[in-house]
Amino acid sequence: MEVRDLHAWPSTAAEAEAVQDRLRPLLDLGTLGPAEPRTVAGLDVSYAGDGGGTGTRLTAAVVVLDAATLEVVEESVVSGTAAFPYVPGLFAFRELPALVAALRALRTTPDVLVCDGYGVAHPRRFGLACHLGVLTGLPSIGVAKTGFIGTYEPPGPRRGDASPLTDGGEVVGRVLRTRDGVKPVFVSVGHRADLDSACRLVLDLAPEFRLPETTRRADRLSRAALVR
Repeated sequence: MEVRDLHAWPSTAAEAEAVQDRLRPLLDLGTLGPAEPRTVAGLDVSYAGDGGGTGTRLTAAVVVLDAATLEVVEESVVSGTAAFPYVPGLFAFRELPALVAALRALRTTPDVLVCDGYGVAHPRRFGLACHLGVLTGLPSIGVAKTGFIGTYEPPGPRRGDASPLTDGGEVVGRVLRTRDGVKPVFVSVGHRADLDSACRLVLDLAPEFRLPETTRRADRLSRAALVR
């Protein structure tokens, strides 16, 4: 599939922040399209050791699922090393080069990207899901296991209960309960998506477990490739 080259890979935090600031106006935070996606891709990266520093070995995985059956349509894995240091708010630059390579290896162009990370729930409103959405032009959402920025009230205890995630008086995401009595996930839109549709899709993709199947399958694939 096609992924656009919109910038060079930065080597410093200042360069990375400048890339985020330059690409942010390209975001489309409208309705998730298509309304009923046929294919959905999960993206995840696994690291050797503690994952810190540059030169760390990593594997990036993309798993495309049939949105109706959750069966695997296609998989892509790329191995590499982290060329950018760990900096809060710039974590995407550690993962993007390998994720872009894995996406470009796909024969299938998915209808929606589901990232293990954040969209606009980010200090500069441009997390991994936003970045990948702009580079690919595809609808994208972020589903994170833990919060990064913002405040929220705990959602109700039942599947589907949710509460707003706010930062500086702005709603940047939603804290969503995907399983009764289980810790919620943090959903934020990335590109060409709205929060209501993103949360409905996450619930559809999580019929049995806390995390959506897109994330679970991509995580499993990237971890398996790392130990080969």
